Amino acid sequence: MSNLKSIERTRAQESTNAIERMYITMRHLFNRGFYKPMGVSGETLRQALLLLQPEIYGSIADEKVELNGLNYVIDRLPIGVEECQYINLTSDEGFSESHFEAIIPAKRRRNCYRIDQDQMNIEITRGRSEIYDILTHLTFLFIESHKIMKRVLINDKGDLKRDWLKLEKAVASTKKLSREAREVAISHVANILGRTFLEINAIYGDYATSKKPDRFLSIIYNLGKLAIEEELGNPKRVITFSPVLRERLGHHIHGEIWSNTIKDALLKNNLINKPIHVISANMHSVMNTLFVPKALQKELHKKSLFEIYESLSDDKNEVLRNKVKKVALQNGMLYLKDTSGANINVQIFDLSKIDKTTEEVLIVMDYAFGEQAYETIDELLKAYKRGEDKIYLDVQSLSIMGKAGILEGGKGDIMIPSAHIFEGTADNYPFKNELKTSDFKDVNVVDGAMITVLGTSLQNKDILKYFHQSTWNVIGLEMEGAHYQKAIQSASKIRGSISENVKVRYAYYASDNPLKTGSTLASGGLGTSGVKPTYMITQQILKQILK
Repeated sequence: MSNLKSIERTRAQESTNAIERMYITMRHLFNRGFYKPMGVSGETLRQALLLLQPEIYGSIADEKVELNGLNYVIDRLPIGVEECQYINLTSDEGFSESHFEAIIPAKRRRNCYRIDQDQMNIEITRGRSEIYDILTHLTFLFIESHKIMKRVLINDKGDLKRDWLKLEKAVASTKKLSREAREVAISHVANILGRTFLEINAIYGDYATSKKPDRFLSIIYNLGKLAIEEELGNPKRVITFSPVLRERLGHHIHGEIWSNTIKDALLKNNLINKPIHVISANMHSVMNTLFVPKALQKELHKKSLFEIYESLSDDKNEVLRNKVKKVALQNGMLYLKDTSGANINVQIFDLSKIDKTTEEVLIVMDYAFGEQAYETIDELLKAYKRGEDKIYLDVQSLSIMGKAGILEGGKGDIMIPSAHIFEGTADNYPFKNELKTSDFKDVNVVDGAMITVLGTSLQNKDILKYFHQSTWNVIGLEMEGAHYQKAIQSASKIRGSISENVKVRYAYYASDNPLKTGSTLASGGLGTSGVKPTYMITQQILKQILK
């Protein structure tokens, strides 16, 4: 038994070392300004990812192509990125004012621009975490592309297997594929990918768009095509970092503009001197909790409150959602659509418009991404400069609600952290959480430390088991907690820009369990199972603010 524990510990240590190597390498490549992912300069990243074998990337180390991981990555990268030999990471450098049309990935709010047939620009406005996220996904993508190449390239003369030639013909067709033609193409792709016809058929629709129903075939073909060209001696794919991005990174440019926009709105509406409560959540749960009883009285006669919330979570119910938003805007809600590049929209609620006995103001900010949490909260909590004068915000509490991976339970459970441990460093942030497990009934709730990871896509079972089963007693993993708490502590205990007695609340609902096979993020979304915990947490936060 002791030998088994020793082996598990060694695997966890190897995984930790692999993550650290990846981040050191990515910083080095960023400072260098460019690299070739499948060349010598990208080898450390590739080897570290293959050693790590993150759960989200499934069978990355096998010969067969990983389908769920590929789908997860494709949803977070711009459409057409697999066709491009040159990928350029830029700052916000004015492309929004050009003729280029912004391409926004399905599952990541970032602007991307197809410059020409061979180049994709990806705009970075959320700091290092966004760069790490993109580089990790691209490394996975290129590893998979070389798997395809190895299965279709017969020799170094460029001779190709029949399956590949048939796929090429299907992709080149300008006509919409019939069912028969599609199934013939799928059978050839199954041979190329080392998967069954059934497996390909099951995920085929997940890759489709309204304009490209057969997009899966195009993705596989273009990934393989560029890898084949690399293998035959053509120029390799290149990732570059623009000089402006390298110069701006870490300077809080977007966070400062973002926070000043909020403070300008507070001043303009005579709210800047009122007690303020900051909530990092989403753009619906606080608004719906406050205004559904007034906006949807007729609907509440037919359905329960949580059934209404489930209906509102469906994008198809736009009319119902607009009803609530209209009442909210008429009763003290301000909506600030982000124009700073931070991609974080904001709602401001003047609660005196709902109840004249209260002076509270709520600032609800959409989710930040990784290190961006520090940049935004750090800037928001600074004093507001007006010429020679400084206005200090009366911030009474900060409440953080988010999705996280759970290590002890399943999707929809709630986690109440008592500390955030920052992965890859010696930093840890214990705090008094105003939220308690006893605040939540009829749902599974766990409490303990949470680990703020450098990237959710890099975690594997070995390292997560170690954190969960060791004396760290980690209950879950997420990407922002330590960054939020670092900003809160520096503002309250070092800068003195807010009170030392500021109250903090953290609660997360489980989006996945990376220790359970089939329950990782790549296995699919929460669906309606996230509605109940989202609103339970929101209700408890508001109850504590308003009591």
